[in-house]
Amino acid sequence: MDKDFQLLLKKYAELVIKVGVNIQPDQVLIIQAPIETAEFTRLVVASAYEAGAKYVQVEWDDEQVTRIRYEKAPDSSFAYYPKWQADMMEQLAEGGGAVLHIKVPDPELFRGIDSSKVSTAVRAAAVAREKYSSYVRSNKVTWSLIKAPTQAWADKVFADLPEDQRIQAMWEAVFLMNRVDQDDPVAAWQAHIAQLKESQERMNRKRYKSLHYRAPGTDLRVEMPEEHLWLGGGDENEDGIYFVANMPTEEIYTMPLRTGVNGVVSSTLPLNLNGRLIEGIKLTFKDGKVVAYEAQTGLEDLASLLETDEGASYLGEMALVPQDSPISRMGRIFYNTGIDENASCHFALGSSYPVNIKGGTKLSKEELLARGANVSLTHVDFMIGCPELEIDGELPDGTIEPVFRQGNWA
Repeated sequence: MDKDFQLLLKKYAELVIKVGVNIQPDQVLIIQAPIETAEFTRLVVASAYEAGAKYVQVEWDDEQVTRIRYEKAPDSSFAYYPKWQADMMEQLAEGGGAVLHIKVPDPELFRGIDSSKVSTAVRAAAVAREKYSSYVRSNKVTWSLIKAPTQAWADKVFADLPEDQRIQAMWEAVFLMNRVDQDDPVAAWQAHIAQLKESQERMNRKRYKSLHYRAPGTDLRVEMPEEHLWLGGGDENEDGIYFVANMPTEEIYTMPLRTGVNGVVSSTLPLNLNGRLIEGIKLTFKDGKVVAYEAQTGLEDLASLLETDEGASYLGEMALVPQDSPISRMGRIFYNTGIDENASCHFALGSSYPVNIKGGTKLSKEELLARGANVSLTHVDFMIGCPELEIDGELPDGTIEPVFRQGNWA
């Protein structure tokens, strides 16, 4: 591998430690990484110790091992999730630790596998990790979700290139979308975060009561709770340390009013849900709840998602991303929600983030529901942005004004 590539890898590793999880002296870090990304992961470990981390643990993930379980394990396996694994993550959060996920699931991983096995396992993990997930959503734990190429993912995204060029093309895309190709990626991210903050503050000043989305296959009105907050870029953990939970990120986001969503919305990009693709989603909402649903592919998986629990049929997040964002301009589907959601306006089915309502991180589940937030074991984003998307905002006095036109800020 050439010297320039090694330099970019090192800059990326430093970026995710300094900006993503923003490691503090004496902090413990867990890295969850695909086994294929070992070389890059070692650079991240080195960067973490250079930044003062007390201890770094790497949890390796091997998708072939995952696949073997689904092919060979007894049915009872899928309702099982190790309590010690959940306990470890809770203890990490309670001790002020940080988690870095290098998350790039193979879009074809579960091809030919019974979808009920997958949904059972996903639910078992969600139930076991409910407490830890609440720590994540309320910023008790510092966390960041980043990307690094694997062969299966590169083969799907860059199928139009010769096989021996795909990993390199994927690295170039990852460097570009994360500003690693710039002279000082950390400074470039600080400038980018400042821009997102401007959009966030503008929306918070407006205090819109509702947004009305219109596009081919979409006509949806979404109300927001009275004390909703727009966020973007990153956020602070409970100790006031700033971190960026998604790299890349181009969105600003808030929570819808749980019972205030009415109309129809259609997805515009495929959803990679735990290694299974769902395409052509169409959802009909009445008083916040999904009352009808369709999908061109993966209908069974969509049904399983909506049946996770009561809250899975309600929206928990709404996010605005202009069509002229850097990822959108690449003109490529990445089959990875963490990237595709940053090329497109999106919604999420399932739990709201308590940080999106004033004082929300101090509220119980019941108090969050009473304030208009949604509560669920799941949180799954799906993309709805397109060049035809128009969004109108309703101001507190009832005035209607344009927010998005032709997929971009009005």
